[in-house]
Amino acid sequence: MTKTLDTDLFDADSMVEDEPVEMEPVNTMPAYGSKEWNDYIMEQFEARELIDGNPTCAGLRRVAEDVLGDIVSSRPAQVFPSTDANGPGRATVVFEVVINWMNMGQMRTFADVADVWHGNTDDLFCAHPVATASTRAEGRALRKALKVRCLAAEELTRKKDVESIVRESVRSDQTTDGEWKEEDPISMPQTNFIDSKCKQLDINVIEFINHGKESYTSINQVSKKTASKMLSLLNEYQNKSKNTPEDVLGYNANWR
Repeated sequence: MTKTLDTDLFDADSMVEDEPVEMEPVNTMPAYGSKEWNDYIMEQFEARELIDGNPTCAGLRRVAEDVLGDIVSSRPAQVFPSTDANGPGRATVVFEVVINWMNMGQMRTFADVADVWHGNTDDLFCAHPVATASTRAEGRALRKALKVRCLAAEELTRKKDVESIVRESVRSDQTTDGEWKEEDPISMPQTNFIDSKCKQLDINVIEFINHGKESYTSINQVSKKTASKMLSLLNEYQNKSKNTPEDVLGYNANWR
């Protein structure tokens, strides 16, 4: 006698399908400083933490703690306040950030410097040069820790033509007859400003000045006229109206 099963094991109607399980997307962090790292970090900022694509200092602080570890110390290490009694003058601040790296007990310190004067800062913030320089320097230190290829929002000057202000300042600093001669060698203020801008934008100074048609073994071979054009180009890189070529990236403090 053949025993009949009450339910056919292969009867499709009798089979119960499991509910599909939704898998949450895995947020895989790339290796620190890798080719994918910059894009990954930029994706961590909220919209309110970006101004024209540049992260605010507060946003950099939050993302640094989310990705790198707790910030155990954040302070101005050195302050050089303005000594100009007739105006806001120039203030310089060195800021230091200490991070408990990946919260593993290893402390890493990142520091950077920023200065503020009427030529590189919007008027609203010129009234508080030390505080503004401190925020800028903190943003630079956090950028260094996060290895992002952009400026902090507080580093940008939006309501002034920095290039024109610097050019006028250079003219007024002439020690000759005061006449601006385009063919003369680059001035020291122009050299210092190119160095400052290249440091901000992580650009190699020597690679940058040799990126055009001319070739220079020293920045002192650059004329005032060409230096002005270089300053204009750096300004365009900063404002993102032109893309910075990858082959000029990598600031070297010992370029002189």
